[in-house]
Amino acid sequence: MCHVIVTCRSMLWTLLSIVVAFAELIAFMSADWLIGRAKPSGPEEGDSSSRAGGPQEPFRPTLGIYGRCTRISHMQFSRRDTLCGPYAETFGEIASGFWQATAIFLAMGIMILCTVAFVSVFTMCVQSIMKKSIFNVCGLLQGIAGLFLILGLILYPAGWGCQKAISYCGPYASAYKLGDCSLGWAFYTAIGGTVLTFICAVFSAQAEIATSSDKVQEEIEEGKNLICLL
Repeated sequence: MCHVIVTCRSMLWTLLSIVVAFAELIAFMSADWLIGRAKPSGPEEGDSSSRAGGPQEPFRPTLGIYGRCTRISHMQFSRRDTLCGPYAETFGEIASGFWQATAIFLAMGIMILCTVAFVSVFTMCVQSIMKKSIFNVCGLLQGIAGLFLILGLILYPAGWGCQKAISYCGPYASAYKLGDCSLGWAFYTAIGGTVLTFICAVFSAQAEIATSSDKVQEEIEEGKNLICLL
């Protein structure tokens, strides 16, 4: 018989697992890892925007692991569009070998985190498989995912010396040196998600303790199928 067991600690672990997986996935897909040098977007000679309000704010293009955002001027219209998308159509076109390694490690970590997030939803009904606690297994997987994420984040700055990064960050950019660039929100989100990944791995033990406590066993012996405990 399936017993639905919900505790504050198990629910918090489930929610954190889902949040971490989404945060890492969004950061990986974003182009806001590096914020490039400011490019003036004022009117040029013959640009009709000079007749429609004067110079605009300087635009800072962004560069991700495999994507980028830049601004395209429309000479025939008084507007400028920001275009975001992948600059690499294949894995081999990613700008740096270090970034290719980063993409592999982050992708592996994110796949594990998404799998754990999916499984965590069902831990309310199923707490063990083959006499192994799902919480402990998921916590171990989250720890492994965290190691993959750390490797990816360590290798990422080594690729700042590639030609693509130099075109955004200036000639002084090199491995672990930003040059004229600054770090975008995606990089910090990936770091924060990595920290939360290890917190989830540790907290999974508390979720396991909460769902296997004596109070839960008493509720089961009383014949209750839905057990909600603080």
